[in-house]
Amino acid sequence: MKNIYTIILLTAFGVNSWSQIGHTTITFNDDLRTGGFGSGGGAGRQIQSEVYYPAATTANDVPVVGTNLPVIVFGHGFSMTWDAYDNVWTSLVAEGYVVVFPRTESGISPTHLEFGKDLALVASKMQLLNSNVSSIFNGKLSTKTALMGHSMGGGCAYLDPTYSGANIETIVTYGAAVTNPTCVTTSANITIPNLIISGSNDCVAPPVSHQDLIYTALAASSKTHLYVTGGSHCYFANNSFTCAFGEATCTPAPTISKLEQQDVTSDHVNLWLGYYLKDICSNATAFQDSLSLSNRTTFVQATPLACGIGNLDVYAALVVKVFPNPSSTNFELNNFPLHATWIISDLNGRIILKGDSNIVLASSLMKGIYYLAVETDNGEIQRIVIEKL
Repeated sequence: MKNIYTIILLTAFGVNSWSQIGHTTITFNDDLRTGGFGSGGGAGRQIQSEVYYPAATTANDVPVVGTNLPVIVFGHGFSMTWDAYDNVWTSLVAEGYVVVFPRTESGISPTHLEFGKDLALVASKMQLLNSNVSSIFNGKLSTKTALMGHSMGGGCAYLDPTYSGANIETIVTYGAAVTNPTCVTTSANITIPNLIISGSNDCVAPPVSHQDLIYTALAASSKTHLYVTGGSHCYFANNSFTCAFGEATCTPAPTISKLEQQDVTSDHVNLWLGYYLKDICSNATAFQDSLSLSNRTTFVQATPLACGIGNLDVYAALVVKVFPNPSSTNFELNNFPLHATWIISDLNGRIILKGDSNIVLASSLMKGIYYLAVETDNGEIQRIVIEKL
């Protein structure tokens, strides 16, 4: 019986099943509060939101493509607007998510608690659209939802994530800023899984006085704090004059490019969300391997992600070692079994390369996550992780 050795190359491969992005604007109403941003008139608080989703063509108000699509509600930063985050919705919609950006509290005097409630309210309202026959999202959405946010929006995601009955599976934040009232206090009541991502060179909301405090306070047993080495506060978004202006007045400056920061961020976020919102069990292994091997990040973690029993291979004594790791050109497979063959495939099972030598010519591969299956006749199974730069 042939054995399969699996090697995962980790960064941002990004095979996009959904290349077209639909957009619609929805104004949600909260009868329990007043104010907000959106259509005039009407009782309650108006929360105008921009929604991006998988579609057959890139246009406004076109039909939704796909079913069982998880929803992500994303909170913007201080004095920032939703359109600064085109990098976020482009990446996430391509992975099969519906991404919603509430537009409230974007002025110079935001009310943090109201914005936190807005994020949760929109999450609960989106869940209801799945059974609304007049909505384009009718029958299209998963029951799983995440809160995300950047800077102020990240901090606000911790203020009241269960408001209005929102059923949130996980919270993911970028450079989360401590709010008023403080989200450090409310984090002590949050037990759902959390991924906090920081730029190590963030001078606007430094980790030591913002994200570190939130992470420590969180009651979640599954929580990870990832630091992007050399990353900044504003590079989590694409274009914001106000954010860039504020960052230009402080130090340290970023030592990596915006593209690099967004690349490493989306690598980890896509794995985390796929695990918690899509039940892709193998993402747990890939996420943990990424944390351990990436030279672009450091991390702290309460409990490692893990697949359930029966979902992981049993590792054998025979070890195929990879050198160099990481690499931008070729990988050498030491202890490569005699007469063995290997196949590289992407996460969707599409075969990319085949070979029968102990050298993997990685220069022809795009950066990304791959599986390399080594077939032998010794009946042993092993899984290794390497990084393509």
